[in-house]
Amino acid sequence: MNKLGFVDLEILFLGINGNGKFNETDIEKSDLKKLGVGRILDSLASLKDRKLIILQEDGSFSVTDLARHSLWDETIPLWIRILRILEIKSFSIEEMIYFLKKEERKILDELEMLRKNNLVLMSPQRIDSKIIKMYEILPEGVEKIHSVEIEGVDKHALKENLDKKADVTTIINQITRDVNDLEISFDKKERIIAGLQKIIERID
Repeated sequence: MNKLGFVDLEILFLGINGNGKFNETDIEKSDLKKLGVGRILDSLASLKDRKLIILQEDGSFSVTDLARHSLWDETIPLWIRILRILEIKSFSIEEMIYFLKKEERKILDELEMLRKNNLVLMSPQRIDSKIIKMYEILPEGVEKIHSVEIEGVDKHALKENLDKKADVTTIINQITRDVNDLEISFDKKERIIAGLQKIIERID
């Protein structure tokens, strides 16, 4: 699959929201205008070269089936599309609902399954005085996506009945991330993280 950046996502999403098409006016009305003409033109050229958009005779752009297949194809399991969007950057639940155009309950269910499979990590972050749950893809998630693209979805279904080790490891990874964000001395952080690592080793 074509590797997307966040600007690529925003541009393609303009087309998805516009029945597959967008033009210069749509870009001007969006947050993309803050990037400047040069950056936007470079991104459009890159998307065109990767066959993710097509330039029409009237100067508008169309989103290709290849682009739709990446994040908006209903025949692709939602958990795969969630991993793909998290490969771009970390997102909150609200942002994933917005870009993937799916219901909150469905997103939450799939995220929980991904978390239990140790493919994504949730870390609370303070943004504008609010605590927001942010999700990021773990190395195992990146590996899973690459395996799916090579071997197909059927060979890589998510496990529903997981052992306790996977769930505990996910929780410890999240605690480790939280500890690294604390305003405490480096020595204290090292001691706490070392203790968490010993728990994982004992589980093994």
